[in-house]
Amino acid sequence: MTPTALLSVSDKTGLAHLATTLQQRHGFQLICSGGTARLLGENAGLAVTTVADHTGAPELLDGRVKTLHPRIHGGILADRHKPEHLEELQRQGIPPIDLVVVNLYPFEATVADAAVAWDQATAVIDVGGPAMLRAAAKNHAHVSVLTAPDQYGPFLEALAAGSLDLQQRRRLALAAFRHSARYDAAISQWLGAQLEDPDPLQLTLPQRQRLRYGENPHQSALWYGESQVGWGAARQLQGKQLSFNNLLDLDAALTSVQEFPSDLAAAVVVKHTNPCGVATGADLATALQRALAADAVSAFGSVVAVNQPLDAAAAAQLASIFVECAVAPGVSTEALECLARKSNLRLLTMDPGAVVGASGQQLRAILGGVLAQQRDHQPVDRSTWQVVSTAQPDALLLAELDFAWRVVRHVRSNAIVVSKDQQTLGIGAGQMNRVGAAELALAAAGEHSHGAVLASDGFFPFPDTVHLAAGAGIRALIQPGGSKRDEESIAACNARGLVMICTGRRHFLH
Repeated sequence: MTPTALLSVSDKTGLAHLATTLQQRHGFQLICSGGTARLLGENAGLAVTTVADHTGAPELLDGRVKTLHPRIHGGILADRHKPEHLEELQRQGIPPIDLVVVNLYPFEATVADAAVAWDQATAVIDVGGPAMLRAAAKNHAHVSVLTAPDQYGPFLEALAAGSLDLQQRRRLALAAFRHSARYDAAISQWLGAQLEDPDPLQLTLPQRQRLRYGENPHQSALWYGESQVGWGAARQLQGKQLSFNNLLDLDAALTSVQEFPSDLAAAVVVKHTNPCGVATGADLATALQRALAADAVSAFGSVVAVNQPLDAAAAAQLASIFVECAVAPGVSTEALECLARKSNLRLLTMDPGAVVGASGQQLRAILGGVLAQQRDHQPVDRSTWQVVSTAQPDALLLAELDFAWRVVRHVRSNAIVVSKDQQTLGIGAGQMNRVGAAELALAAAGEHSHGAVLASDGFFPFPDTVHLAAGAGIRALIQPGGSKRDEESIAACNARGLVMICTGRRHFLH
């Protein structure tokens, strides 16, 4: 009996080669939906039968109804082990379908545009496609189902070797059900977002990579993520495979450096998800040199993010110290040649568009559950700030406080940042009390704290941090405010002639 393949795809990548090989090498009859039939028949010169000709029913409602027909689904769903099924197909004149190649209308790509119209989005909700792939996946004992172009090559290799075994068809069926589940989840999530009626959390992220291990060698780990946005869209240009901890640090570094506009060169050095050195500069090489120098001890074995493409001068700075990973929006040929000598450096590029397109939702796991929140990515808004001290900041001091405030929101709470001249001097992270965090930051800054500024991610419940800062030579502080004892901290500033700004917004990072 002549084998039959049904092809109906939105993504036509690699389709002509697949169809040509099926027909010319393996003798398949090809049944195709409208656009697929035109591509293979008119452009590739293959003998194809349209779905309409196969079913004897025209496409209806602008193509909304074409494959929902007994001659399609009977051919897919017949159990070849049951004689009564085969006899029924024969009575009805329905040929069995042995291969279904389906991928669905591009719903996710369509709704990636935040301004997409409701009608435009619902127009690309596929109905016949999921029905076909689910039918084929259900009947995988007899039917193979392909849902992605990267499956075509392995399928043809197996076909050339004889045929697909049951285990291979089961894996293809699993991929098909996952494809369908992800598609339905994307639709329901988008509809829920439009109606401000969020669904129960549905995660259908594809597995990208099995990691060597998790935070420690005895923990197994997997990386799940979209391929078009976020880290799934990053390109690794060199270096070893990314680890679990690398990805966490890269995410922290990239999030931090995004605080600075691309026309102001900025670099962030991260260690164990905390910034340990942040700086801006007249050019990227200067910013990178200053960020690495901010805490040269911690910078060893760190992860670095920059907000401008790496040039040769910046690459030379990066090559001057052992760094685990670096990410930039681009890398020049000269920079790549320079860093090629650091073969263990994991060097990545991340297009800004891949960042913008990523979900704003942040998930954290707890025992037996998941917490979800929006990322803390609101832009800094100086119009909400209040100068609560008698002393007033000039434009230069205000810019320095702005810099420190942008950094402290990316440091684990309790967090204190000391900076001067757009360079961090000391960072106190993750302490059980704010005074402890301030002591760490000021100790790291040392004598350089004279004339510097201090930023705190949370308010001061007591004036002790102000006294500590004043004793170290700090000239200005920025904090959210909102403590019942704010007046005590303000009075302490006024007594020492310090500037204090309250932003009205805290930035805890647990």
